Amino acid sequence: MGRDLLHKNVERASVTNASPESERNPDKRVSRITGFHQDEEGHWVAELSCGHTQHLRHLPPWQSRPWVLDPAQRQRHIGQPFACGWCAQGADSDTLVN
Repeated sequence: MGRDLLHKNVERASVTNASPESERNPDKRVSRITGFHQDEEGHWVAELSCGHTQHLRHLPPWQSRPWVLDPAQRQRHIGQPFACGWCAQGADSDTLVN
């Protein structure tokens, strides 16, 4: 039937397991895109060198990223700087819960 709109949704952090090649950024803001994968709903997720991940959705008019739909354009973004919101907040992959 209807959904209780006052019921709190539990959101979980989007992180990957720390790997030896993950770089810890001294400025805690800029990381690099190391790859991409799709989540269970088919949305593209950027894998970052800091060990975090970030959804990069193309859902116009709210989120306009048509390049994520093209494999060649995604490939061109690998290695590019990316401002990680988790790092900017001082979050470490080891302290976020799944």
